[in-house]
Amino acid sequence: MIDYNKVLNPSVVQLKPSGIRRFFDIAETMEDVVSLGVGEPDFSTPWQIRKEGITALEQSHTRYTANRGLMKLRTTIANYIGRKYDLHYRPETEILVTVGGSEAIDMAIRSVVSEGDEVIIPQPSYVCYEPITKLAGGTPVIVETKAEDRFKLTPEALKVAITPKTKALILPYPCNPTGAIMERDDLLAIAEVLKDTDILVISDEIYSELTFGKNSHVSFGALPGMAERTIVINGFSKAFSMTGWRLGYACGPAPLIKQITKIHQYAIMCAPTMSQYAAIAAMTACDDVVEKMLEEYDMRRRMIVAGFNDLGLHCHEPLGAFYAFPSIKSTGLSSEEFCEKLLYSKHVAIVPGTAFGDSGEGFVRASYCYSTDHIKKALQRIGEFLQEL
Repeated sequence: MIDYNKVLNPSVVQLKPSGIRRFFDIAETMEDVVSLGVGEPDFSTPWQIRKEGITALEQSHTRYTANRGLMKLRTTIANYIGRKYDLHYRPETEILVTVGGSEAIDMAIRSVVSEGDEVIIPQPSYVCYEPITKLAGGTPVIVETKAEDRFKLTPEALKVAITPKTKALILPYPCNPTGAIMERDDLLAIAEVLKDTDILVISDEIYSELTFGKNSHVSFGALPGMAERTIVINGFSKAFSMTGWRLGYACGPAPLIKQITKIHQYAIMCAPTMSQYAAIAAMTACDDVVEKMLEEYDMRRRMIVAGFNDLGLHCHEPLGAFYAFPSIKSTGLSSEEFCEKLLYSKHVAIVPGTAFGDSGEGFVRASYCYSTDHIKKALQRIGEFLQEL
């Protein structure tokens, strides 16, 4: 018999499974569960996009593309982010099409992080940054963001975290799970800290279209002098409701994208061809559809935030993504206890804040990419749960 403990990679064995999945696995065994757990739009992929995907199949566009992706798509991406975010990249050498934003994050970290390098990761934040850094041989340096700072990364906290071993900073804004954004002045303060260093920035901007309030999204790569150190990660899953199409992209200086492409070349070959054709339609014909989805998200956002606050669970206003991050400290329960008791007693699934880092303790994540009726039902059950507590 093979002793798998001897043949498996210890770095992989030591990784913790995603803290999000455990509650979904429990929920799947139960009936009548109302879930606010999944970060996936409930809208169908817009017809213009689906139609282009169907046409690609009908016209037998089913073969490999160039490793970097279709030139037409890369040109479309360059035009789109140029007009939207004042980002300027050459489609020939500075843009890579990937299998979702997740692959782009993985490849970006692996291409720059070596054994012993430190990577600064603000938390609470998306679950993948820390384990990927460890798999690359790097050391995650966690910076706790605080509710009183609206979960923004502050320049003061960043300065404290920097050492001679710092290789990169993950900048995950708009943020999953907190809904925090970094406005232009916030980013300029971070840029000031970094300007005389060789520290790279991996800016995960997958929720860039989902920004609420008076300020539109500002990309770190568009700030003066920051393009040379920044890899911008984005994709089609969230804004265009294309999660299953598995398409993202990385933009950055040609020397960095060249190395990221090599890993992509050996590990993936190319992103799905039909998805690439469909993505061209997403960026050229769907501005109005995205705007309508954003208006709906905004209504749901205001509803769920008001709902949690009315229940006595203080919830700061999330200005990006589609998550609310209320505090449950007043209940005396840990984040895990709260979510587990709520799931078993009221069949409502939300995610403990600790799934996104230890600094998420005392908070829970509730997604509002669900219908208003669904959100109302969940809030009603949470209210009953709190009364019984």
